[in-house]
Amino acid sequence: MNKSKADPIEEQELVERLKKGQQWAYQVLVTRYQDRLLKIAYGITLDMEESREVVQDVFVSVFKHIHGFRGGTGLWGWLRKITINACLNWKRKWTRRFKWHHTSLGPENDHLLYGTQKDSATPESILGEKEVETNLIRAIHKLPEKNRLVFVLNALEGLSYEEIAQILKIQKGTVASRLFHARKQILASLH
Repeated sequence: MNKSKADPIEEQELVERLKKGQQWAYQVLVTRYQDRLLKIAYGITLDMEESREVVQDVFVSVFKHIHGFRGGTGLWGWLRKITINACLNWKRKWTRRFKWHHTSLGPENDHLLYGTQKDSATPESILGEKEVETNLIRAIHKLPEKNRLVFVLNALEGLSYEEIAQILKIQKGTVASRLFHARKQILASLH
């Protein structure tokens, strides 16, 4: 049976086709995971252009190393880990070169953290939600990097403490502590 590009493809078959070098499988991979990876990258770098470059580099890395994929964490887990490591490497590189900067968080990037607005919302409710979102983005931006990373992985990605600990190679208690301090700082910023 030959699947067309429009047909849904299971993860295992997608991986097999990627390993065979089928171009359309890479297109499926990018279409399926790009937005989710971009959310993670943006949550870590707070820079949209750099996030796009990191995600592009992740897909290049997957292309080069797909034969080493064993499937233990699933394709999404593997992609997420590569993305997080790529973002952390990017941050280390820029920190060493003293060129660290953030793109200002503006309305054009809000959808990355919070999705799209509801069509049925009133102008007043949209304005209220926008104000809350803007304040929340500012509060997240102010977090120390280590706490922000844990917060993004937990709040936006929905990862458990154990999953975060494995990805970042830290203790589960450290995850809990950083998340506690991140939430505390965010609440303080919002009041």
